[in-house]
Amino acid sequence: MRIQRFAGNFKPTFWSKYCQTELAKDLVVANWCDYKFEGEIKYGERVKIVGAVRPTIGNYVPGTDITIEKLGDNAQYLDIDYADYFAFEVDDVEKAQSKPEYLTVQFDEAKKALAEAEDAKVAEVAYKGALTNMKSSSTDISAEASPLSTLDAGLVKLYKNNVSTKEELAADLNAEHITAIRSKLQNLFSENVEYIKKGAIGKYNNCLLRLSNNLFNDGTDDMELIRTKKAVAVVNSIDKVETARKEKGFASIIKGLNVYGVKVVRPKELYVIKAH
Repeated sequence: MRIQRFAGNFKPTFWSKYCQTELAKDLVVANWCDYKFEGEIKYGERVKIVGAVRPTIGNYVPGTDITIEKLGDNAQYLDIDYADYFAFEVDDVEKAQSKPEYLTVQFDEAKKALAEAEDAKVAEVAYKGALTNMKSSSTDISAEASPLSTLDAGLVKLYKNNVSTKEELAADLNAEHITAIRSKLQNLFSENVEYIKKGAIGKYNNCLLRLSNNLFNDGTDDMELIRTKKAVAVVNSIDKVETARKEKGFASIIKGLNVYGVKVVRPKELYVIKAH
């Protein structure tokens, strides 16, 4: 009977939505991505991303025929091939749910851990999907004349790839780089609420400055990322939150699964700073 009461009283839909909503608030690298392809997804599925094809611009001469161009299909596919889970036991779930703060604390820790794992994977995929000519050489930030030098170099590359100076960008930097910029240019940093909502602690030109501890590291360098919000596409979903009885013992197990896919869809709008 206790098992039946537990199964009936546990609210997987509520906690699934809670994790999905709250997870987004903890993401840093992954929250500066294109989520317009989001939907109900399952592990192993594939999402088709249909991109616009830019037409050729011709010079019109009155009295002459114009060339009609057939635009090709610029579709890409994003595979839902990453899955992270949490699982923890609760001695008495009914008692725990009578104290909402207990499960809230547990789920908060779970979704923070899921966010860190997803952020790290998005950072890794972004680095590995970047174009070779859109990556800096290995750079000792402390040895640079200005901590903004590598940032400026990256912005120039993006602008030359027709990224507008009016488009808001994000730079996810390591702690050393952020600290170096802060110490020299305090005026770039702000308590602006709108910046904070975007995970930023300051802004340089049209680029939000953000701190991430989940950047991909190749053993030497942290792979810092400067990009538009459309450079990387992400689709994610808390696929399952469910419960089960522990086979040996008197406890219940609560487990959840976060599934997601990541793809660099606009590589010309992404620049990597190799920083140490």
